[in-house]
Parts: sequence; structure tokens; C-alpha cells
Amino acid sequence: MMILQKSAILSLLALSNSSSEAFSPSRSNRAVTRLHSTTEEPPTITPGQVVTNLIPPSAIDSSSTANLFDTRVQKTYGRYPITFVKGEGCVLTDEDGKVYLDFVSGIATCALGHSNPALTKAVSDQMASLHHVSNLYYTPQQGQLAAWLCENSCADKVFFCNSGAESNEAAIKLARRHAHNRGITDPVIITAESSFHGRTLATVTATAQPKYHKGFTYGGEMVRGFRYSPYNDEEALKKLVEEINTTPEEDAKAGRKRGLAAIMLEPLQGEGGIRPGTPSFFQTARSLCDQSGALLMCDEVQVGMGRSGSLWGHQQLGVTPDVFTSAKALGGGVPIGAMLARGEAADVFGPGDHASTYGGNPLACAAGLAVATYLSENDVLSNVRARGEQLSEGLEKIAKKYPSVLGEVRGWGLLKGVAIRDDAGCTAAELVGDAMKQGLLLVAAGPSVVRFVPPLIVNESEIDDALKRFEAAIASRVS
Repeated sequence: MMILQKSAILSLLALSNSSSEAFSPSRSNRAVTRLHSTTEEPPTITPGQVVTNLIPPSAIDSSSTANLFDTRVQKTYGRYPITFVKGEGCVLTDEDGKVYLDFVSGIATCALGHSNPALTKAVSDQMASLHHVSNLYYTPQQGQLAAWLCENSCADKVFFCNSGAESNEAAIKLARRHAHNRGITDPVIITAESSFHGRTLATVTATAQPKYHKGFTYGGEMVRGFRYSPYNDEEALKKLVEEINTTPEEDAKAGRKRGLAAIMLEPLQGEGGIRPGTPSFFQTARSLCDQSGALLMCDEVQVGMGRSGSLWGHQQLGVTPDVFTSAKALGGGVPIGAMLARGEAADVFGPGDHASTYGGNPLACAAGLAVATYLSENDVLSNVRARGEQLSEGLEKIAKKYPSVLGEVRGWGLLKGVAIRDDAGCTAAELVGDAMKQGLLLVAAGPSVVRFVPPLIVNESEIDDALKRFEAAIASRVS
């Protein structure tokens, strides 16, 4: 049971004695003169109650981070029992001083590793100058980052936001507006089975995995206007597009028109098990969009910004999208997202059609520019390709040594996955736990794939070290 400090109790009693109405639940001007913050049950605060003299964060008992999470943070994640307090390069240190080799990098986010001097300086300098003013005004950093992104891609213009989900949400809205401009009243966006596009209501609908839809439907439906097709299945995609572009007779009589708005695909499915797209599938998608007047959109949130060995994942497939999205590594760990478009797609939105208060703020864009500069001036893409080959070769050797546990090794650059056999007797998450005991941080990509996504600046010896630790984890499982 939470208790109030003595001074607060005396103050409350004095007010209560002077006026019996002062703390009546029916009044809207109730006041508490001091807040007491612990990790226990808080006092009841009714609507309209005025609070003054806040207790600062330094006065809150923070001796147990896990307890604070258990009592104060909504349980939207299943967390491992580790509290990290420091990072440098490809290494993380927990509160007990144990060191881990980080091959998660904030889930493919910390492209330059931890405490990168260039990124740290850029963010610190920008914070000391100007960090946010809103999009009512021009700021140099947003313009500069937009120019770099466009100069190094097929894009003509950029919309900035704060996350991958927001980037994809912007792409979805753009596709619908573009379709409406073509006279389509019932626009349909196709995404791939086993995809992952975010957690907002529209992007989780675009995510063609029913487990993420459970409990979020209305009348059994998610957001309307999405259809799903098997990844890398050209014939299935062709049939679905043909169906979508045919308006049902009753709808046509009512003046409605159904049509393809966009095909939205990940060049490589991340959460779906590290599955690269095939060039022929993406070329088919490009052709179908051209024939339909629709947009080909690529979700580059995880695979983009160099992780594949090229700056953008779609460059591995030889296709040019109309729209693509970015986040994660774009800010090197500082939250930022971007939706990039070319041609007529770049001019679909006008003032008021879409917006983001924080999107493209000077602080986030300074981080993005620091990442862009580092990638450009340090030949990071060559390192990604070389280390990616080294990682694949090492994982394939381990898989051959332990064929009862490990299967196919797949992926691009430094986004690699190794499949767990169905009869291995363990899940990917359990192997991740085994690796953690060896001081190696990995992350599952679905129930049966272990994912390796180290910082893009990882070196040869760190790859070798990670492989040794992973093999030790497998050996402990089969011994």
C-alpha cells in the first residue's frame, strides 16, 4: 500500500479541516500538494484533481529496474532477464558487468554500433543548437537528409516520420490517395503472406499473419482493402490482381470501382523467417503494377540502409519501386522514419494530406546525416558484403556439423538467418537463450529461424567470435 509523506499528510488534513468540500469527489478542483512515487500502488486521483510539487525522478526507488518494468511498464514485450547499461561498438554490458557480443543491434537498428563517436557528436552538437521546431518551418538538416536519400536512390521526394510503422502507414495512405485520384472507390493493396509491416491498425492489417490480428478486428474484419498472396508465387499474384481489377457487378451498378492500388512487399522478409524475394517475382509485381496503373511499394525498414550489402534491398532484385520506406538503421538508433517516392507518386500528397509533428526534426535528421556520412566515407557497404560472406560460410559449416538441429542458412549481407529443423527438439527462441549464456545476443525470426543482425561495422574477429559462441550454444544443446 502506498503511503504519503508526512508533510503531504499534514497538508491534506489541514485542507480537510478547513473545508469538508475540499476533497469531495464531485468537485473538479481537487488538489494534491505533493506526489509520492514508488513502485507500489498509487493513491487514487480523481478526474480534475490538480497536482503540484511533483516529486522528481531522482526520488523514485530505481534499485530494481525489473521491478519498475513489472509494475509500471505495460507488458507488450516478453523481455529477457538482462538489464543493459552500456554499449560500445559491437559490445553491450549489463548491470552486473557481464559483456555480450551484440548481434541484434537493436533489431537491425544500431548500424554504427553503440557509442559511435561520429553519431554521438552529431546528436550532442545538434541538441545544443536546435532539436525541434515542428514542420511549420524549414530546417537545414531535414532538407539535407532528404537530398542525400534521393541522390542515393530512385526517389524524388521524402516524407519524414518517426518509425517503420509510420513510414508504412504513410505509404498505405499515399497508395489509397493515388488510387482515388484514378477514380477507384474501392482501392486494394496486396501484401505477402508471412509479411510484417508494423503495429498500427493499418500496418498490422497489411501484415499477413493472423496471429497479429487476434483481438483487433471489428465484426471479424481488420481494416478493409487488403488482400494477401504467397511470397515469391508469381502465378498466385497474377490471379489475385486479375480478380481485384474486376469490379463486382452489383458494386459497379452502384457507381463503385474496385482496383489495385499497390503491391507492397519486403525485398527480404525479416520477421517472416529471413526469406529473400526472387527477381522474377518482383519483376512480375512491377509489371502488374504498370499494367494496372498501381504503385509498387517496398518495405525497406529492416533490410534497407546498407544491411543487404547494397544501400537498398530492392537493388538486389533489379526492380525500381514507386515508393519505398525506411527506418531502423536510418538514424543509427535515434528514432526516425522515411517514406520515399518517385515520379507522380512523389506529388500525391499536398498540404494537410499527411503530417507528423516530430517527423524530420533537426535532432533525428542530424543523426540520419551522421549515419549517411559514415556509410559514404567509410566504405561500409564493402564491409557488409565481406562480413556477410564470412558469416554465411561459418554458419553453413556449423549447420553441416549439427544437421539434427540446423538447416538452411539464408539472407543477404548482414541480415542472415539459420533455420531450426522441425525435429530439432527446440525453438529458435530457446537457441537464442542458449547463445545468451555464451555471451552472444541473437534474435529469433519466427519460431524456427535464428537471426543474425550485427552492427554494419562488425569486424572479422567479431564474426569469428560470434560463430564460436553460437557453435558452443548448439553443442550444449545436443550434448
